[in-house]
Amino acid sequence: MTTDAPETRFSISNNPSYLYQAYFSYILEYKNGTQADGFFDLELLKKSLNILVRKHYKPVAGWFQAHNNSIDVVYYSDKFNDPPVTTQTLDMDYDTLSRHVHDCNVKLLVPAAPPAVVTFEDPDPDIPMIMVKVTYLESKKAVVLGVTYHHSLMDGTAFWTFMANWSALCKHLHEHGEIAEFDIPHPPTFEFPDISHFHNPSKTFEHPEYILVNPNQFSKRLQPGPEKIVETILEISVEQQQALRQQARDIGVSFTEILCAVLWKGVNSLRLELNPEIGSESSLYTCTVNSRTRAGVSNNLCASPVTIASREQTVAEIAALEVCDIAQLVHQAIGKCTGEYLSSSYRYLHHQFKQEQDDKCNGRAGKKVMCVFANSASVKCVIATSRTFPIYSTDFGFGTPEYVRPPYWPYDGSMRIWPTPLYDARSSNAPLHVYVCQPEYIDLSLSPLLAQFTKRNID
Repeated sequence: MTTDAPETRFSISNNPSYLYQAYFSYILEYKNGTQADGFFDLELLKKSLNILVRKHYKPVAGWFQAHNNSIDVVYYSDKFNDPPVTTQTLDMDYDTLSRHVHDCNVKLLVPAAPPAVVTFEDPDPDIPMIMVKVTYLESKKAVVLGVTYHHSLMDGTAFWTFMANWSALCKHLHEHGEIAEFDIPHPPTFEFPDISHFHNPSKTFEHPEYILVNPNQFSKRLQPGPEKIVETILEISVEQQQALRQQARDIGVSFTEILCAVLWKGVNSLRLELNPEIGSESSLYTCTVNSRTRAGVSNNLCASPVTIASREQTVAEIAALEVCDIAQLVHQAIGKCTGEYLSSSYRYLHHQFKQEQDDKCNGRAGKKVMCVFANSASVKCVIATSRTFPIYSTDFGFGTPEYVRPPYWPYDGSMRIWPTPLYDARSSNAPLHVYVCQPEYIDLSLSPLLAQFTKRNID
């Protein structure tokens, strides 16, 4: 159907860095212990998602479209595209399905998404922002939700807020039927908060978290590299977390910062031992920092002023430092991400983006801004932490998930701190997992620091 109805645009170009021009996928596994009929009824899932995006999250109902020199989420009143939901029913036993979830079998369990970043240069960026795939078993013993979303629209906090709202609405429909009104538990906001008031012209900052690359030498596809990457799951017990927390308190850093220091030193020292020649080369730590608190923005907002913190030393320097000293380096890197720094970061990115467009218009060879972990550091520790997200609270009316699989990014140095089902970030009452990606010849169990945590590998 086509009409002349106007359109509404929602910009997703606040951060032109390629970091946020990629898809992420999560896999949620729900066990039907009683094999009850109506477990995750498909029409109920679709209806609740439909209500959520039409009443509260209209940008999610939109699709990509190129617009001038930016990419927009476009919501048309004459082209209203709800997030597509696909389904499959497998003749498979529960244990086999669960293994596919744990091994992150995205080809089987999540909707297909473009394998590359999306830019305004693409001839046909008409693709949805979020997609859902529901997998049922013929035995009715389990249901798996595979959800793929584009990182430019939502960061991790925003995604799990969206999932909390969807599951709460679905649960209410399941328990009460039709509803006239329902207040979702979290405010749905995609508008980026105004942080211009943090700009301080008297202060200038270097931004080592970003580098400039020649676009002619950089593929828009995210390339894992020539080496086979293996993912190792580290498990940090309750007792080990308590010891790390005490160590963090003793030196005035956070639990996350001391854990990052352990991971950075453990991987760095192991790589140096295997190849002593890299001692004078670069060892890079980066992490995503949610600067809401520093920017005075409520955590309830879905829009996220996320920036990247980074610290670079030589491989030999990190190997020689104690964990507590490295934790202070991490603390300094994260601590600099104030409101002023955040404002400066976005001004820097937009300046580079504008310069890139100007160079293109005038026939000059420009440079494209990229996240620093795209460079060729000999050791990379790229941290993403999700331990405070409401991941295991997503109850659609049929109970909480047995297991939620984080995205698998097969890139050297990628590390994700991830909660287990009973984990509470405030009390550390259950084990915590860290998913670490390294080349297959790196055996983390050989690291004196990391051997105590090593659980299993996933090829």
